[in-house]
Amino acid sequence: MAMPNSLQGRLRLPVIAAPMFIVSGPELVIAECRAGVVGAFPALNARPQGVLDEWLRRIKTELADFQAADPTRPVAPFAVNQIVHHSNDRLDADWETIIAHQAPIVITSLRAPDPDIVRRIHAYGGMIFHDVINLRHARKAAAAGVDGLILVCAGAGGHAGTKSPFALVGEVRAFFDGAVILSGAIAGGEAILSAQAMGADLAYMGTRFIATREANADEAYKDMLVAHAAEDIAYTNLFTGVHGNYLKPSIEAAGLDPNALPESDKTKMNFGSGGNTRAKAWRDIWSAGQGLGAIKDKPPVAELVQRLESEYRAAARRLDSVSFA
Repeated sequence: MAMPNSLQGRLRLPVIAAPMFIVSGPELVIAECRAGVVGAFPALNARPQGVLDEWLRRIKTELADFQAADPTRPVAPFAVNQIVHHSNDRLDADWETIIAHQAPIVITSLRAPDPDIVRRIHAYGGMIFHDVINLRHARKAAAAGVDGLILVCAGAGGHAGTKSPFALVGEVRAFFDGAVILSGAIAGGEAILSAQAMGADLAYMGTRFIATREANADEAYKDMLVAHAAEDIAYTNLFTGVHGNYLKPSIEAAGLDPNALPESDKTKMNFGSGGNTRAKAWRDIWSAGQGLGAIKDKPPVAELVQRLESEYRAAARRLDSVSFA
């Protein structure tokens, strides 16, 4: 296990709330960090580009004020997500803003970060984690010097891989001694503990935080999460060129058949404008992971994290009571 030293004593639960397009804004991130889990947002959510500076100032100020008011309470650090792809025409400008603000954690997606970027983040004491869906991607990111690997396994919301976590965690642990963060249908405290038992340091949770009061998501989206389960998920690359998991009812609402979607050309991956089709991913076509069957309500973040902690501790006690002949 390799929980980063900078996270020791700062988390109520070993959880990173995943950065989600449109959904993750300052209100959600601040609430997550105040509740004791890492809050994250995609830099591209702050539009136009100058708004990113405003968001970072607000998050840093409000978290510092909250910590000053109660120095004994753990306040988690925040993270910013960067889509490292040629269609992201803001990438260089966002890097400068993120590094100027010394974001404590940076999460990179799609392509491994430039080693020079890794060095600049390390220079001020920041950490950089990278999303991977297979061993080849994991090795490339490790070679770039990242501090942690986010294993986006089968069942994760949004862009997701198909590997079983039982396979990928073990394969990555065999060569990587940094932090391992596990993603894929993690929606309750029991699943968080399971991720650790499997060998991960932290759980990566996205979908469950969409159905919270602070999330910047349409109420119809939140209600859809409460009403549906894993069988209502479609896995397709149509909308961005990268395979991901999306809610079938939202695909149907856009006039498409979720059971007969065409394949997209991977060479036309497009993140700067929200996707490749008239119905845009995340705006019209809503993502969700296979753990949505565990979502039964839309509480405030603080209430949700308290519940997750209770579930996590109860699961740990049950395991402690198990005896084997």
